[in-house]
Amino acid sequence: MKKFNIRKTTLFLIFIFVGSFVFGQDKNLVGKVTTFDSIPLIGVDVLVKSTGQTVKTDTLGRFMVFCNSEDKLEIKADGFYSQKVKVEKEIRLILVNLKLKDGDNNLEMAERYANVGYGYVNTKRLTNAISTLNSSDDDFSMYSDMYDLLRGKFSGVTVQGNEIFIRGMKTLQGVEGNSALLVVDGIIVNQQDFAMLSPLDIQSVDVLKDGSSSIYGSRGANGVVLVETKKGK
Repeated sequence: MKKFNIRKTTLFLIFIFVGSFVFGQDKNLVGKVTTFDSIPLIGVDVLVKSTGQTVKTDTLGRFMVFCNSEDKLEIKADGFYSQKVKVEKEIRLILVNLKLKDGDNNLEMAERYANVGYGYVNTKRLTNAISTLNSSDDDFSMYSDMYDLLRGKFSGVTVQGNEIFIRGMKTLQGVEGNSALLVVDGIIVNQQDFAMLSPLDIQSVDVLKDGSSSIYGSRGANGVVLVETKKGK
């Protein structure tokens, strides 16, 4: 009888422990992992520190995990710098942008993750289609405005007045619809708003060419200029 009671107590304690472990995860957290600020990454590992659970991002770079109200996530992918994210009570959505490591070997490892809207793409082709300029690499204070900053800095990019053309000029009729799409901190802006930006407030500029701009649909057909401000970062 005594042995039976010990076993019964042990099973009860195990049930309590497992139950508290499972039901203690009170947050259903969703997120998205990208690179170059907008290119979805497929199959990236997302690790939840409190449970040890690891999930992979889907074809759109999205993931969902169960975690504590205050927790930590670690996002890892070969060829990219890992990133740790602190989860707070009010957070229900996590957006993570992984940075590519330098070197051909890292490009080879990373190539299977990149998705530009129509499937996988070789990362060497991706880096050829995306050009980046960072404030750490250049003194943005020396430029009078955003168009001055962009002029002559990217191959295949032409600036005429307040219009930016990527790999091609506007039509003979001067149709404005051939200019690049302008995106600031994830928000599409017009030429007037873009012109009002101060180079001093800019963290980085990415220019998307070719298929890499297809994630913006028909609006990105003429290429995309992605700007990240210091406040936006």
